[in-house]
Amino acid sequence: MSVPDASAGAEGRGTRGHAGVTVRFYEELNLFLPPAVRKRPFEVPLPEGGTAKAVIESLGVPHTEVDLVLVNGESVGFSHRLSLGDRMSVYPVFESWDIGGLSRVRAAPLRVTRFQADVHLGRLARLLRMVGFDTAWGREQDDAAIVAAALRERRIVLSRDRGLLKRRLVTHGYLVRSLEPREQLGEVLGRFDLAAQVRLFSRCMDCNACLARVSRISVLDDLPPVVAETCSEFSRCVGCGKVYWRGTHWESMKRLADEVLHRLAGAELRRMFTG
Repeated sequence: MSVPDASAGAEGRGTRGHAGVTVRFYEELNLFLPPAVRKRPFEVPLPEGGTAKAVIESLGVPHTEVDLVLVNGESVGFSHRLSLGDRMSVYPVFESWDIGGLSRVRAAPLRVTRFQADVHLGRLARLLRMVGFDTAWGREQDDAAIVAAALRERRIVLSRDRGLLKRRLVTHGYLVRSLEPREQLGEVLGRFDLAAQVRLFSRCMDCNACLARVSRISVLDDLPPVVAETCSEFSRCVGCGKVYWRGTHWESMKRLADEVLHRLAGAELRRMFTG
């Protein structure tokens, strides 16, 4: 995708007298739209006092998926009030393009990457913990509790629920597309460019606390006899006390992580050579 030109005619001021505003979404944002209006400008009604955010989300696109909004060729914020005849172009998150002096609408990236997964993403939460990322998850959390925890602890909300990500208080979030946890893990690592930060088995998959290396003697009473005899590397969760060792489950989880990272590396190479 080319960098948007704020002076491009496609985003220029529309003709007054329209019944609404003309909108165009770019790249993967089109996946949120009905096929008939993808990758082309289309007109939508404008409610009185309608803002850029209100119109974008009324079309099914969570604001957390948007990085740049141009109205009549000028970059604006989500709170910008639209007028009849305006032309609005909406761009997805930019990870590798320099958009110069244009004003992004997305909040500044969090200094530390932490996640808050919704109640339906428990398996993804465990996989993110497995590869070393601080990921909060609770089986009983409702949407309000998820948003409050994310704000309090400065976490990125992960959800498959567009309604949750449209909440005004959600500043950082990602709409998970896949239904399969392994693919979801690849999505999140790719979306936030986290492959280089993966630290396998540094965090407890059950409670999210960090793991600390321990001696075999110190955990001997907690080990099955065969593990005590055959394994030599052990860690204990500093939160719940669970003991981890390098066994068949460790090997299968490592293979899963290696496969995900391999696919990410392949996808990055394809992007480099195809533009």
